[in-house]
Amino acid sequence: MSETSLQTHHRICPLCEACCGLEVQTQGDQVIRVRGHASDIFSHGYLCPKGVALKDLHEDPDRLRAPLIKRNGVFHEASWDEAFAEIERRLPPLIAQHGRNAVGVVAGNPTSHKLGLMLYYPRLLKALGTRNIFSAATLDQMPRHVVSGLLYGHWMSVPVPDIARTDWLLVLGANPVASNGSMWTVPDFRGKARAMQARGGRLIVIDPRRSETAALADEHHFIRPGSDAFLLAGMLHHLFAEGLVSGGAASALVDGLDRVREAVAPFSPARVSPRCGVHAETIQRLATELASTPRAALYGRIGTCTQRFGTLSTWLIDVLNILTGHLDQPGGTMFPKAAAFAANTQGKPGSGRGVVTGRFATRVSQAPEVMGEVPITCLAEEIETPGEGQVRALITLATNPVLSSPNGARLARALDGLDFMVSMDIYLNETTRHADVILPGPSPLEDLHYDVPYPQMSWMNHARFSAPVFARASGQPAEWETLLRLAAIAQGLAVPHDARAIDEQLFAEDVRRQFGDQAPAVLRASAGLHGPERLLDLALRHGPYQLDLARVKAAEGGLDLGPLMPRLHELLRTPTGRIDLAPSDLLAELEHARHSMQEGAPSLVIVGRRDARSNNSWMHNLPTLEKGPMRCTLLVHPNDAARHSLVAGAQARLRRPDGQGESLTVEVTITDEVMPGVVSLPHGWGHDAPGIRLTLAGRRPGVNLNALLADTERDPLSGNAVLSGIEVELEAT
Repeated sequence: MSETSLQTHHRICPLCEACCGLEVQTQGDQVIRVRGHASDIFSHGYLCPKGVALKDLHEDPDRLRAPLIKRNGVFHEASWDEAFAEIERRLPPLIAQHGRNAVGVVAGNPTSHKLGLMLYYPRLLKALGTRNIFSAATLDQMPRHVVSGLLYGHWMSVPVPDIARTDWLLVLGANPVASNGSMWTVPDFRGKARAMQARGGRLIVIDPRRSETAALADEHHFIRPGSDAFLLAGMLHHLFAEGLVSGGAASALVDGLDRVREAVAPFSPARVSPRCGVHAETIQRLATELASTPRAALYGRIGTCTQRFGTLSTWLIDVLNILTGHLDQPGGTMFPKAAAFAANTQGKPGSGRGVVTGRFATRVSQAPEVMGEVPITCLAEEIETPGEGQVRALITLATNPVLSSPNGARLARALDGLDFMVSMDIYLNETTRHADVILPGPSPLEDLHYDVPYPQMSWMNHARFSAPVFARASGQPAEWETLLRLAAIAQGLAVPHDARAIDEQLFAEDVRRQFGDQAPAVLRASAGLHGPERLLDLALRHGPYQLDLARVKAAEGGLDLGPLMPRLHELLRTPTGRIDLAPSDLLAELEHARHSMQEGAPSLVIVGRRDARSNNSWMHNLPTLEKGPMRCTLLVHPNDAARHSLVAGAQARLRRPDGQGESLTVEVTITDEVMPGVVSLPHGWGHDAPGIRLTLAGRRPGVNLNALLADTERDPLSGNAVLSGIEVELEAT
C-alpha cells in the first residue's frame, strides 16, 4: 500500500459524553473525511458536528506541539527535557519548604475522555500527597455523585433511563438532544426519543427554556430556575397522599420510607406551585402518570445540579424513581454493567464500605471534601490566603477554570500570584497563559482510546477500543508518560527519560499487592503490553465479562454486551447492603427548603445553556463548530424585552443587583423560547484575554457568563457551584 493510498480507521469520538463511533478516512498524514461509523454497535452511525471537527482539532495551527516555558513574562518553545528540567528545578524546593498541600491540582472535563490521563492521574495525585484537589465535577455534576454514593454505596453507581424500553420519560433541567446525554451516555437521543414516541411513548420536558429537547417533546412546562426541589417534593407528596407508592423490586432493600413521608408532608402541590411556577394540577398529574405507567423514568441533569438545592433535587429524583417502582426495572432507570474499571462490579456483591464525605475541609471556607476533592470555587481563596497549606504551586490538566468557573477575574489574579504553575494542555488559553510551563498533549488522533467512566453510564452495555490513527510526533510523549515523570519529580526522584521504567515498577508492585500468590500468572498474562493498554487488559480480564484487550481490539465496531439488566442486589456497596432512602443530611436540606418555600421570585434571573457546537470553551477555535450565527447571545422573552426597552440584535448591559461579578454587554435575541422573568446566556465564551492563542475564537469572543457569578455560592452538601437562577438586572445600552 502506497503512502498516498486512502485508509479508513475506526475511532471513538473523545469530544463529549456521547462517545460516538467514527470512521476517519486518511491519506498519508492528512485527514480526508470524518463520518459516523455505521457498524459501530453503540452509536450506529450517528454523528454530530463535534465528531467532524476532530479534523479541525488535529490540524489547528493554534494547537501546541512543543512545550512552552515562560521567561520574563514571555513564552518560548522548549524541548521536553528543558521543560521537565524547569519543573524539577522549581517544584521540589517549593514542596520541601511549604509542604505537600502547597501544591494544588485541577483536572478538566477532557481528562475523562483520555485513557492515559484517567488511569495515571491518580499516580500523580498519590505522588503529590496534597489535599488541594479540584476538578470540573464541582461545576456541574457533584450532586449526582453524592446521591449515588449515599444511596447505592459508590459515587459512580448512576441509574440511567432505559430509553430503549421506556414508554414515559420526564426530563427535568436537561437537554439531551444537544448533549446526547450528560451523566447518561446516549448517542442520538433524538432518534431514540422518536422511536419511543413511535411506539406510543411520551416525552415530557420541564425547563425554563424551550430547549431543543423541549421542542421534540409531547409536553413542555416552564419552571422557575432553582425550584426543582419544590416540584419534586410536591410530586412525592402526591404519591403518598394518593397511596401511589410502590417500591417495586427495590422495596425489599429500602429503609427510611416513613421518614421520607414525614419530611415531604409540608410540600403539597398547592403549596409548592407558587414557588416553582408549575400548576398544582400538573404536578399531581405528572406524579400519577409516573406511578401508573409500567415503564417510566425521571431524569434530571445540569439544571438540577447547578443550583442551591442541587443535591436535594438529585436525591428527590432518585426517590421518585424508587418509590414508583421504576428503579432497576426494564424501561425505568437502570444501572449499566461496564466491562472494566467499575467498582460496583468488583469485590463482594451486595454490600461494601459505602462512601464518606467531609474527611477534611478547605482552609478558608471550610468547604467539606467530597469524592477526594474540594470545590473549584475555593481555588482562588486558597491561593490568596496566607498561612499553612496555602496553595503556592498549581498543576492543571486539560482545564480552563478562568472561563468555566465563577468569578474568573478573581481566579486569574490569584493565578498571577502563584510561585509556580504547570499546565498540561493543547492550547495557550485564558488559564494556561498564567502558567510557567505548558506541556502539550498529542492530538486525539495520535492517541489510543477506551472510555473509562462512560460505559458506567451508557444506554447499553458495550466495550470498544480505538488504536491511534497517526503516530505521535517525534519526541512527543504519551500523556501517561508525562504524568509519571511529573509524579517522579513530585517525589524528588531522579527523572528517567523513559517513563516506562517507572511504569514497570509501579505495575509490578500493584499486581503483587492486589493478587498476592497469583501475581506471577497475572504478570505473564500481560506480557508484551505496557502503559494504559496493560492496565486496560488487566481490568477487562478481571471484569464481569472476563474479556481481554485482544478480543476488544478485534471487534471493529465494538462488543455488544447486551441491554441493561436488573442488578441492584449485586450492585449495592453500602455497609448494610440496603438503600437508606432518608440520609440525615438530605432531610436537613429538605427542611432548609421548607423554610425558603415562601420566598418571592426575583423579577429577572439568568440561566446558562449549551449548544451541540460549543459546549466547551476550546471548541470555539474549530472552523466546523465556529461557523454559522453567533451563539453567544442573551435570550430574552418579549415581555421582558418590552419592559427594558430592548430590540433584537441590539446590545444590553447585564449585571447583578448585589454588585457582585462583572457587568456584561451582550447581544440580545428576543424569543418566547425562555419563560418571562428568565434570560439565558451560554457558558464558555469570553475569549478576549490578552496573551491567548485562540485565533478563530478571538474573532468572535463573546462574553463570559461566569463573570457574573460569585465563587462563594455553592450547594452545601456537594460543593457544586451555583450557576443558575441568579438574580440580574438588564438595561439597554
